[in-house]
Amino acid sequence: MGGGPSGPEGGRVSISLVDFQDRESDAFVTLAEMQATIGIEIAGATITVDKVSEGPPQGAPVSIEIVGEDPDELRRLSDEIMDILEDSPVFPKLAGLDSDMDAARPELSINVNREKAALYDLNTQKIGMAVRGAINGIEAAKYRTGNDEYDIIVRLAPEYRDELEGLRELTVMAEGVQVPLLEVATWGVEDGAGTIRRKNRMRMATITSNVAAGYSNNAILAEVQSELTEFFQTLPPGYTLQYAGQSQEQDEATEFLSGAFLTALMLIGFILVSQFNSVIKPVIILTSVIMSTAGVLIGLMMFQMPFGIINTGVGIISLAGIVVNNAIILIDYIDILRDRDGMNRREALVQGGKTRLRPVVLTAMTTALGMVPLAIGLNFDFFGLYRSLAPELYWGGMQAAWWGPMAVAIIAGILFATFLTLILVPVLYSLVDDATEFFRRHYTHSEVENGVPRAETTQRRLLDPSGSQDPFPEVG
Repeated sequence: MGGGPSGPEGGRVSISLVDFQDRESDAFVTLAEMQATIGIEIAGATITVDKVSEGPPQGAPVSIEIVGEDPDELRRLSDEIMDILEDSPVFPKLAGLDSDMDAARPELSINVNREKAALYDLNTQKIGMAVRGAINGIEAAKYRTGNDEYDIIVRLAPEYRDELEGLRELTVMAEGVQVPLLEVATWGVEDGAGTIRRKNRMRMATITSNVAAGYSNNAILAEVQSELTEFFQTLPPGYTLQYAGQSQEQDEATEFLSGAFLTALMLIGFILVSQFNSVIKPVIILTSVIMSTAGVLIGLMMFQMPFGIINTGVGIISLAGIVVNNAIILIDYIDILRDRDGMNRREALVQGGKTRLRPVVLTAMTTALGMVPLAIGLNFDFFGLYRSLAPELYWGGMQAAWWGPMAVAIIAGILFATFLTLILVPVLYSLVDDATEFFRRHYTHSEVENGVPRAETTQRRLLDPSGSQDPFPEVG
């Protein structure tokens, strides 16, 4: 357990749990119990209990940004959103709902009468420095003793600077004349903004919340968005509401991984075109790769795992490089049977499927079995093996929640792709071959007519519309 300050009015306590295999309950269960018990009976304190984020800094699962100009209006909108969420069914699923619009702090406001100040050759800067020096103090000298050095600060006595009435006695030096502050300024206590935050030079208020243990971040964010739909439609002109935090980071990750997936497909396509010297066959192979992503969704639904943008996306990109091999093996062997052995298309498809069934299935099974320990969270203690030759096997762990969806995506995708390779690829091959043959026959029929090239036939008809071979028949 460790702690440290997180601000002038805040503190932070970090708790490290024992090793996973030694825990009596799941970490999320412990987190839920702490969220339900800690801080309930502490009046005036806001206590948030959440797990430590691993990897790069991330925003809150629920982060709502309101952007506008007027801080009072931002405070009103922020309070309205807080009231809506606190009265909604989604509130028990949130943990640490908070707004960064701090409560207004009283501050001393001094209004300078510029016309009167100009009569004494004073300005706001001189008056401000005089007030600041009287209240905060001015460094007059330094006191040194040995190796230590101390600042000597001169300021008003506490009975004058702690009360507003003390300012009535304050004077400002102007051209050798002591001018009472009361002559050139008025003052009072007003509510000031606790914190001013901006985004793109506009004032911004942010409402954040974590998600209670046992709930999906994306599902809770969707419920929050549903609760705020009507509020979003009634925003005043000049004010915008947007969702940031992990939602914004996921959108950026989705955009990046989508581009990476398309780039991978393009690179694979270029290599296939150069190897097959054809565009049609790479299209067949890439079609099977794209459709194999359906197996990823089926696998995640079967094992009731969330679709993580990062881990599942990496699994899909990895799957593209694995699935393409099976289709290449099958199509290449079919072409060999047709070109070398002279088989017709149907015989080549059947024989190619039979012959390549074993290597395709073995490749898929070995890859899938290799990912099973990662998918089920099987851990092997290598440090125990090195220290005492007593390795320990245990199930689960925090890494299983991270790498599990990626492993399931690869396993389900490659098994589904094996089915596609043996069924879809031959079907697409036949359809493309039929289409190619159709266009070839149509092109040949259009260019050749009765064994005579079309251009020559057209020329003869133009010369002799009657069909005679002699372009200059005799006239009797």
